[in-house]
Amino acid sequence: MFTLRRGTAIGVSALALFAPMAVTAVAAAPTVSAATASFGAIDHHVTIGGPLHVGPGTISNWGGYVAIRSAGTFTKASASWTVAKVTCNGFALFAPWVGIDGDGSSTVEQTGVQTECNGSTPEYSAWYEMYPQSPVYYSDPISVGDTFNASVTANGTQFTLKISDVTKGWTESVTQSLASAQRLSAEAVIEAPGGYPDFQVQKFTNVKFNGKSLKSWSPTEYDTQSGSSTIYTATPIRHKTNFKMVPLS
Repeated sequence: MFTLRRGTAIGVSALALFAPMAVTAVAAAPTVSAATASFGAIDHHVTIGGPLHVGPGTISNWGGYVAIRSAGTFTKASASWTVAKVTCNGFALFAPWVGIDGDGSSTVEQTGVQTECNGSTPEYSAWYEMYPQSPVYYSDPISVGDTFNASVTANGTQFTLKISDVTKGWTESVTQSLASAQRLSAEAVIEAPGGYPDFQVQKFTNVKFNGKSLKSWSPTEYDTQSGSSTIYTATPIRHKTNFKMVPLS
């Protein structure tokens, strides 16, 4: 993946996800082509207005829902999702992920699954990142439609990042220390460091922060744009924990 850190314009710079940790029974997957991808802290926010969007949409390099509180609040973020079907046409890269920090702080403790297009065929990799350190990739098999469970759990300065492909039956888990983590936000989002591939639906389910439903936190909703006019918006939260990312039109 490549770093997608937000500036005034969204570009190839801010997807911070995973950093080197003690990996449990896993081999790092090959490095992704193009620049090293990093899923990172949120940056520039622009409120969306006009008739295309109904609701409190804010455009950023993240798309989904984020809860923000005081430092030390968040001890766990968890979510499930399915791997979306994408249409590849050239280079594009995006990932759904779950994590702690990054909105209002400079670190992100996160794990997710990236879909990379480099031509017409998508490639999939699970990963974790302790941003601003670089991501670590797993080599486990992934297919469109696979269901994933993922969580980031904090115990003081120790973070355990766990991701499971429920469909294929594999799990990866790592634990790492990060003394500078503030634990002041939690999120379930999509992010792309240089342009999204085309997809119609990215589903998130069972999203919980500190074991409480997503809706109970009254989270901020973000729409996303990266490197093109393609914008994805979060649907309203259903059943207290579920939402979708869909094209904004």
